[in-house]
Amino acid sequence: MDDFSKIAIAAEEVVSFLKSKTNYKEVYQNILFQRVVERASRERGIAVTTEEIEAEAERQRREKRLEKASDTLAWLADELISFDDWEVGIRNQLLAQKLAVALFSEEVEKFFWQNSLGFEQVILYQLIVSNEKLAQELYYQIEEGEISFYYAAHLYDIDDSRRRRCGYEGKIERGVIPTDIAAIVFSKPTQELIGPLKTEQGYHLLMVEGLLPAELTTQKYEEILNNMFQQWLLAAVNTLVSSSQISPVRD
Repeated sequence: MDDFSKIAIAAEEVVSFLKSKTNYKEVYQNILFQRVVERASRERGIAVTTEEIEAEAERQRREKRLEKASDTLAWLADELISFDDWEVGIRNQLLAQKLAVALFSEEVEKFFWQNSLGFEQVILYQLIVSNEKLAQELYYQIEEGEISFYYAAHLYDIDDSRRRRCGYEGKIERGVIPTDIAAIVFSKPTQELIGPLKTEQGYHLLMVEGLLPAELTTQKYEEILNNMFQQWLLAAVNTLVSSSQISPVRD
């Protein structure tokens, strides 16, 4: 890789470029997020140890397959950052994670079970066509066993990717399906053909392969925790701006 670090770029040029690409607000906001994290962590006595930073650095090295110290240094040089810069980034990441857990770990499970209906899942197959008559014809052909749902989706679906998957949409949570369609999908027996249902996309034929109860997996726990933390960060930054403790972004 070329050594871009040999070419000096002034801080003002970086800021000007970010503004021209409309990325400046995002960077500015992330800096404010970090300020909020630092202050809230100090108030709660939350800190990150050297051992924790080293353990996370080692995990990232394994993930990136940086087996030797020279590999790590070469990667850092290619990213135009120093070892200290990297460790600061790791420390900030771990600090935010610790603060999120301190603030919301006890709320995640409560939120999940209060909203468990929305976390139920279906293993869903879907076929969408643009023509109502075709949708009706396919419905009757599938019902009569003249063609399988999967082959019909492979032949007729309006989406190339879904055609290749023979209509397979995967595991879908109730909460991400439009309410009126979810009410139908989650009330029907598995393997029963549903539709045609009309939306802005076209005419849908649906089939549920399986129903999955709500489960608070590690991934779902972290997703809910992160969403709560991000909402809290946004509210905290908005409070700072509105109370004039900092200046809003200006060009």
